[in-house]
Amino acid sequence: MLKEINAILADADLLVNEQQIAVAITQIAEKINSLLADRNPLVLCVMNGGLVFTGQLLPQLTIALTLDSINASRYHNQTSGGAIEWVNTPRTSIKGRTVLIVDDILDEGITLAAIYEHCLAHGAASIYSAVLVNKLLGHSKVIFADFIGLNLENRYLFGYGMDYKGYLRNAPGIYACKEHHEE
Repeated sequence: MLKEINAILADADLLVNEQQIAVAITQIAEKINSLLADRNPLVLCVMNGGLVFTGQLLPQLTIALTLDSINASRYHNQTSGGAIEWVNTPRTSIKGRTVLIVDDILDEGITLAAIYEHCLAHGAASIYSAVLVNKLLGHSKVIFADFIGLNLENRYLFGYGMDYKGYLRNAPGIYACKEHHEE
């Protein structure tokens, strides 16, 4: 497996470097600070992909907030999604709260829509979402994100929280697999 992972990384195209990502995250933070200043949001980090983005975003949020996590997986360390599996749900009560869902990427939107519905079902007063990457698919999605860092082409992406078969979330930028590696 390590040979495959090293080959994927060596052959990948760097689409967005760390400095460009930092600028995008700062812009998102400024918008969140402005819009949610008096809302006391519950920030839900979508695990595992949203971990890096959330970790970089939180120190730039100057508003009062609480943090929890949620994990609704569709990929199970594969390169294509399947059925939603609830790995964990927030321990913090959502009832009556403004919720900010933070995730790495908005692809088709199936996972984000499921998390949104979960929050609604548990009594959230309002729900917002922030994604580092919005993948441009060329067709409508089941949900949109309120805060978007980067709009990127429809390729298999990894790095900065996004994975390739459970690996490469720690790559220091956003990369795209070469076309012959996509599944």
